[in-house]
Amino acid sequence: MLDAVVVGAGPNGLTAAVELARRGFSVALFEARDTVGGGARTEELTLPGFRHDPCSAAHPLGINSPAFRAMPLERYGLEWVHPRLPMAHPFPDGTAAVLARSVAETAASLGPRDAGTYRRLVEPFLPRWDTLAHDFMSLPLTTLPRDPVTLARFGLTGLPPATLLLRRFRDERARTLFAGLVAHVMAPLGGFATGAVGLVFALAAHARGWPVARGGSQSISDALAAYLTDLGGAIHTDYEVKRLDDLPPARAYVFDTSPTALARIAGFGNYYENYRYGPGVFKIDYALDGPVPWTAPEARTAGTVQIGADSAEIGAALRAASREGRTPQPPFLITVQPGVADPTRAPEGKHVFWAYGHVPNGWTGDLTDVMERQLERFAPGFRDRVLARATAGPPELAARNANYVGGDIGTGAVSGLQILLRPKLSLFPYNTPHPAVFICSAATPPGPGVHGMSGHNAAKAVWRRLRHP
Repeated sequence: MLDAVVVGAGPNGLTAAVELARRGFSVALFEARDTVGGGARTEELTLPGFRHDPCSAAHPLGINSPAFRAMPLERYGLEWVHPRLPMAHPFPDGTAAVLARSVAETAASLGPRDAGTYRRLVEPFLPRWDTLAHDFMSLPLTTLPRDPVTLARFGLTGLPPATLLLRRFRDERARTLFAGLVAHVMAPLGGFATGAVGLVFALAAHARGWPVARGGSQSISDALAAYLTDLGGAIHTDYEVKRLDDLPPARAYVFDTSPTALARIAGFGNYYENYRYGPGVFKIDYALDGPVPWTAPEARTAGTVQIGADSAEIGAALRAASREGRTPQPPFLITVQPGVADPTRAPEGKHVFWAYGHVPNGWTGDLTDVMERQLERFAPGFRDRVLARATAGPPELAARNANYVGGDIGTGAVSGLQILLRPKLSLFPYNTPHPAVFICSAATPPGPGVHGMSGHNAAKAVWRRLRHP
């Protein structure tokens, strides 16, 4: 009998398996697809030689993850590479605000009236960032906070809606930049704890940047898988699990799946019926005949570029997809251009480029023309650079990754109390009705992102059970 079986080889499933194997437990991992990766994969989606990341591409939470930082992943081929700027937010007038590694450079890009406000917002937390990130990403009570005072101060600042934080800024440049940071989790700006979302992304950039993984996001998953194999863990791909009886006997079962899939496989009935899925995305991967022709010079050297004319436009786009059930016009876009830091992604002189816009959950339309018109506002001539494109709406995303229910790449809405307490209102979110079955996907705290901390936290719950059955 195995000590633990893990189902799903995304970053959280791989991390959970590694954490258990590191502590001497026998572990086997089962993945439905023919390769590991989940939301951290790399594939030639358009033309030969163009290596695209079908989902996650830039990794501010990955390089800052306490779980990943405690593993020797660099020995297994993981190399973080940094663009000159983590992120840029261009405006229609050809200028841009930036999120730079330097707080001073970021503040200066926001204009003189908001530079001091921004510095006062982030600088108190930066010296304690590593401890704060550990405490924030380990919530709820998987461990006692290492610095409860700083965590409490962060909560007082971040738990109110982002709309309150935006009021601290006097000019639209700063409000737009911060609204775009919140929009990465597809939550309406007026939601609970959305201020914390924007702060986490900003602090992560100042602490260690928003890098890409050399060669593609697949290298993160491959490094985790190689480390697991060296620790004695077994990986089985092309193995779809439809019920618990499909798995070998084990003392514990850990699922990197959606709550919906877990309930179906484990026979939990309607246990997760109140769990909410968020809006979907429409994603386009491009093969380009050269770099994106951004009007704003800052955007040409940024790994990530946010596209939204102002905070009102961003807020309207989030409301449309999240609450009103319609496609935003115009959409807010998140784009990543890995080639500014990693030339290995495309043939010499060519580039890969990645963009997505928010749409209602399960939406079946085509957002290509709308997205490209929005891109042309900030990069005139963009369409002339397109050699090929691969589009994926909610149905295609869900078909590629079963965790993306209705195209929700966060595996659950990041809004309301569900932003912190997911998938149930419980102090033990990794537990399930069955004492030997656990869940470790992005449906559990700390939520979406390639950081492995949901798997790390779930593994703690598992090894406590295995030590004290």
